[in-house]
Amino acid sequence: MTVGIVGLGLIGGSMAKAAKSRTAHTVYGSDLDSETMMLSRMSGAIDGPLTEETLPQCDLILMAIRPGAAINWVKQNAHRIAKTAILVDLCGVKRHVVAALAPIAAEHGFAYIGGHPMAGRERSGFTATTEDLFVGASMILTPDDQTDMPLLESLKDFFLDVGFASLTFSTPEEHDRIIAYTSQLAHIVSSAYVKSPEAQRRRGFSAGSFRDMTRVARLDEDMWTELMLADADHLTREVDILMGHLSAYKTALEQQDEAALRQLLKEGREAKAAAGGN
Repeated sequence: MTVGIVGLGLIGGSMAKAAKSRTAHTVYGSDLDSETMMLSRMSGAIDGPLTEETLPQCDLILMAIRPGAAINWVKQNAHRIAKTAILVDLCGVKRHVVAALAPIAAEHGFAYIGGHPMAGRERSGFTATTEDLFVGASMILTPDDQTDMPLLESLKDFFLDVGFASLTFSTPEEHDRIIAYTSQLAHIVSSAYVKSPEAQRRRGFSAGSFRDMTRVARLDEDMWTELMLADADHLTREVDILMGHLSAYKTALEQQDEAALRQLLKEGREAKAAAGGN
């Protein structure tokens, strides 16, 4: 199979490395940064550049760029995509992207499905890529009534081959609602938490808790601004819920209410146990 990857940052570059190290697929890639293109060629992450000539040869096209850029890229290149190809966007929001791309795919006759790999690191760019980034992770796909089983089987084979442990199927609406809580809210909390003046005076006083709470504050503000604004309705709801919970803890502390504070902490422990995971 011939795979084209648009964007060779952390996700796209890692996808290229995984495909080259774990499969026999041919991989073409493109990136706006010339140094990234050079590094991807020198490291063997791609077989060559994704160009107007190689794009029509691709059986699978993965877009690992920001939502707005992904939509613009498809508008500009849809006429070069083979009707037998499958296009998958790997953007962190789905409603906006799927609504824009599904009609374009239908018009030009190629298959399209929204996707989102549940993997990442706090560092970005090709220099942060690794061939095992997706090992054990979940790959979310958002099929619709136009998606046939052979297409899903083909995608399942590819994503499992590059390291994913499982596929999760969702609707764009469900994806954006849940991801507002599991990903975007966590980045907002981390960003807000590390702004305390005590963060600059914490040396010798911090361990795993501080590290865990602040890890994702090291983010790409341009990318996350775009993602959060595209999901603002769900994300503001989650922020409201969090602020309500924090207010209850604050009241218990102000009132020196030992029983209320203990109950709040107990409820949090039980909620974590019910949610499962690490």
